[in-house]
Amino acid sequence: MTITSRDLLPIGELAARSGHAPSALRYYEELGLIDAERTAGGQRRYRRATLRRLAFIRAAQTIGLSLDEVSEALAQLPHDHVPTTAEWNRIATAWQQRIDDQIAELRKLRSRLTECVGCGCLSVSRCGLSNPGDTAARRGPGARFLLGDDPAAR
Repeated sequence: MTITSRDLLPIGELAARSGHAPSALRYYEELGLIDAERTAGGQRRYRRATLRRLAFIRAAQTIGLSLDEVSEALAQLPHDHVPTTAEWNRIATAWQQRIDDQIAELRKLRSRLTECVGCGCLSVSRCGLSNPGDTAARRGPGARFLLGDDPAAR
């Protein structure tokens, strides 16, 4: 298939249609997440399929994937055509466990919102009862109970 100028989008149009800033598009290109062709004058032109890759990047970032993880996933997809449903599904399936794990962590966090990050009280006056002598601090740095330490194990 021959690519014509009608099949290519300038960076401004790609930015407007994708919701990404032109600077982000240039950065994603630098990272190899998307590809651009150059005109004789050096201007970037992107294939229409890049819109799907950008939607993929946005979805990945929404669930907390790093750009390195996005790069690994995108490396499994074709650059020369819009990925098939099977190709997208292979990537999505790989993310399902990560999403399930995040949902579980968010539920756990939601259930603990009435507890403070470190010892579990949100109240200095109650802290002496829930975490006398700041025993949680002896277990190591960070929010010990949110990291999974059992508050009952003293």
